[in-house]
Amino acid sequence: MALVALGVTGGIGAYKAVEVARLLDRRGHEVRAVLTRAATRFVGPLTFEAITRRPVITSQFATGMNADIEHVALASKIDLLLVAPATANVIGKFANGIADDFLSTLYLATRAPVVLAPAMNTQMWEHAAVADNLRRLSVRGVRVVDPGEGYLACGWIGKGRLAEPEAVVQAALAVLEPRAASLAGRRVIVTAGPTFEDLDPVRFVGNRSSGRMGCAVAAEAARRGAHVVLVMGPATVEPPAVAEIVRVRSAREMRDAVAGALPGADAVVMAAAVADFAPRAAAAQKIDKAGAPGSLTVTLEPTPDILAELGARRGGERRPVLIGFSAATGDPVPAARQKLAAKHVDLIVANDVTLPGAGFDVTTNQVTFVSTDAIEPMPLMGKADVASALLDRVERLLVHEPVLAPR
Repeated sequence: MALVALGVTGGIGAYKAVEVARLLDRRGHEVRAVLTRAATRFVGPLTFEAITRRPVITSQFATGMNADIEHVALASKIDLLLVAPATANVIGKFANGIADDFLSTLYLATRAPVVLAPAMNTQMWEHAAVADNLRRLSVRGVRVVDPGEGYLACGWIGKGRLAEPEAVVQAALAVLEPRAASLAGRRVIVTAGPTFEDLDPVRFVGNRSSGRMGCAVAAEAARRGAHVVLVMGPATVEPPAVAEIVRVRSAREMRDAVAGALPGADAVVMAAAVADFAPRAAAAQKIDKAGAPGSLTVTLEPTPDILAELGARRGGERRPVLIGFSAATGDPVPAARQKLAAKHVDLIVANDVTLPGAGFDVTTNQVTFVSTDAIEPMPLMGKADVASALLDRVERLLVHEPVLAPR
């Protein structure tokens, strides 16, 4: 168990830091929250105390004997200084050695690794001063979790919002829990997110997948040293830092991208929620409601079954290891068993999306690992933990020859 100093600065993304603290705590690490004065305007210290079960530091000059040198004591104990969100202000302080509060003083006093998750307005993020400060910090070994793109609290649309808590935690875990390069030299393909099948230039057939599960798997595989190719549909989360990211939209595009990345692959994890059906032909122009009849009939046809194609393509070979996902409404095991046999894969990760905390667009999942020789139900846990458990099984399949599903 490691001791993490979680610095929280003044920005609307401060609310996400609560989830970062919770995820680190669930991973077994001790978290000590350090809030700047501005951070307390967005989220209260009591919230972090409830999550971490430890006092929260909000002032460099708290009352009590030796309180004014607490930053030195904490600096010598922590295993990681993680700042999320990291505003342009605190980035500037760190880069220029300014120590005018507990957090900035802690940065100068500690020799522990430092991870920053910036969050700010798009123009601030793109400003030369911020870019220069980040470069200087990078040279000193500070790791940076890139911000995401989308709607910002200021009303702008662009890059600058705090990365999702799972991505921030994965960056922290890469420092706290380095693997002995257990997947070094391995090439792993991971698919994530939904696919969108166009009806016309405006409308599409899609699903509620956020891409969190696939991104967690990709991040964990990269943490273990694998060369990860992430094939990602139009997901709502930011992708992790992996070797290659291929963006796609439709099932056919995903099939082509996976096929293109397949040579030399040791494992393929199909975590994406690929659409089963697509409109037979997308209209070239927007379908006008005013000129259409009272009802509209859309003819759907099956999309390519990427996992089945991979199983058929592999034939009697042992590589690549093939992992599929199966979402059900109800007991997911019977359908998972059928897919395991029909698609000739090594493992199916099955879940019931109707269970609380196990559906789409949530940070947790409750899965069952289904293979030819075992059914392993797992408890409800964070998707990063599910990814870790899954990669443990992938490693075993790579070390020991996988038992293929019966043909």
